[in-house]
Amino acid sequence: MLAHRIETTINQDKTLTLENLPFHSGEQVEVIILSRPREEFFSTSRWWKPVTSLSVLVQVDPETLAWFQAHGEDYEKRMATALRIYAEAHKISLSSVESDTTKFT
Repeated sequence: MLAHRIETTINQDKTLTLENLPFHSGEQVEVIILSRPREEFFSTSRWWKPVTSLSVLVQVDPETLAWFQAHGEDYEKRMATALRIYAEAHKISLSSVESDTTKFT
């Protein structure tokens, strides 16, 4: 399926005028209409920085580590994703879990 971006405005009578479309008569097309945010959206919105990840030391058996490492150099990100998916699947509210800091020596 090809994608084409076409910008247009809605007429006062709430109709669209579409000219020079890259489609032929009788072709089936999917149309997605997106509206631009109004100016007040930008005046009331806030920018926020995503929470950064934490570095922790986790003990993992050698077979599990080898499995993740065999699937790419980004194995640490994959392990973090697997933990997040597990927590979401078990409906654990990550913000409500008490922090238990354990130091390994």
